[in-house]
Amino acid sequence: MNEGKIPGTKRRELILNWLKEMNAPMKGSEMAKKTNVSRQVIVQDISLLKAQNEPILATSQGYVYMKQENDELPAFKRIIASSHNPEATAEELNIIVDYGVTVKDVIIEHPVYGELTASIMVSNRKEVRDFIEKIEETKAAYLSQLTEGLHLHTLVADREEKLAEVCTALKAAGYLVSEED
Repeated sequence: MNEGKIPGTKRRELILNWLKEMNAPMKGSEMAKKTNVSRQVIVQDISLLKAQNEPILATSQGYVYMKQENDELPAFKRIIASSHNPEATAEELNIIVDYGVTVKDVIIEHPVYGELTASIMVSNRKEVRDFIEKIEETKAAYLSQLTEGLHLHTLVADREEKLAEVCTALKAAGYLVSEED
């Protein structure tokens, strides 16, 4: 598809089709290359598609189309409260994914903006490593740094037992915030 810049409407159609067909995140830079436009143009296209209520999620691994009725999505979800310093982030995430659980997002309660949610979508150690490397290379702050380490995670798994096991492991590691704390 290197015969020139693809017009906006056609480009957004292509982006939507690619994301719907993909079973993995697709990077904006990859879409930009395929359509002969800048990555910034793709970011704008994604914003326009989201404004049309397309369920596109930006993750640290790329863009994902959130299929509405997907049997592959895990059936069990739990929101946990966690607290730790930034240096413990990789260990916390690795504990979770080692139990076969996906970390969907991180949520904080900001004093000015209210609830802030950021997608993480990590399911294995490679995705955790990629996420941590992206934070480090961009010198971005973890959202939990805005709340002195306190944050929530939405965890998803294919079995309720995995969620219970991961909570036990996080509590043993000193990360899980319980009602007694």
